[in-house]
Amino acid sequence: MTMASLFDLALAAAVLALAWWTISTREAFAAVIDFVAYGLLLALVWVRLGAVDVALTEAAIGGGLTGGLLIGAAARLRATEAAAAAERPGPAVRLIAAVGSALIAAGLVAAVLSLPDPAPTLAPNAAANLAATGVGNPVTAVLMAFRATDTVLEKVVLLLALIGVWSLAADRFWGGRPGPHHQADPNGALAFLARLLSPLGIVIGAYVLWVSADEPGGAFQGGTILAAMWLLVMMAGLTDAPPLRRRWLRLLLIAGPAIFLAVGAAGLWLAGAFLAYPVAWAKPLILLIEVPMMLTVAVTLGLLLAGPPRRLE
Repeated sequence: MTMASLFDLALAAAVLALAWWTISTREAFAAVIDFVAYGLLLALVWVRLGAVDVALTEAAIGGGLTGGLLIGAAARLRATEAAAAAERPGPAVRLIAAVGSALIAAGLVAAVLSLPDPAPTLAPNAAANLAATGVGNPVTAVLMAFRATDTVLEKVVLLLALIGVWSLAADRFWGGRPGPHHQADPNGALAFLARLLSPLGIVIGAYVLWVSADEPGGAFQGGTILAAMWLLVMMAGLTDAPPLRRRWLRLLLIAGPAIFLAVGAAGLWLAGAFLAYPVAWAKPLILLIEVPMMLTVAVTLGLLLAGPPRRLE
């Protein structure tokens, strides 16, 4: 057995053990930390499977955005945690849950094993038409060309999720600033870290977007990095969250989907189909979509983590 095989076995065992520990831990904050670590381990699994684009997304969302949201939720629910922990389900409920979980797992195993060999796939068709998109990264080609409708709808859903978070605010705060105003020592470690990392993070985010034409990366991954840098600067007290009534902020929130849909509509005239690209202009149009999309993702994720508006100024 090779070292790579031993590493894969150890990684699989660690993922299963951490998954069990996450669902069995009764303290909310500890469970969230376990969940973040679980997401980072899954990112390593995707790297071992050769899906680097998926690994970047898993690390950014599973280990980053979702973890941050759950940490905030755990902090808000801390006052009710003791009462919730005291309400343990009875043996019958636990037995039903265990049997149900086992049946679902068995059904998934049976579904996977029943797939034909080789499994049906559109990969050969995508590879054969990859050159027409002008990009060398097959993941970018699939997301921006072959399933572009799904991609634009995902960004619209993200925007709707943000509107849902805003709807939790009291009426008097609508249009105000999200989250609390962070005050930190301007000469402290956090402020120093924000000044040091934010310029580097902006460059890395732009680079992740630029190389996605031929290498793993993309607007979502780059936007996540930009959102993390923005949140770091706000947490360090170097800047405050902008009021949600600002017109430039709302324009950034809709810029990505709006330009995506505009280019898609132009495809009806230029290429004969919605979200179709003329072969000669495919790569420039994809870049035209991804740059504002990265900014939209960055602003949306940052505001999602900041939470609903809580103050007018």
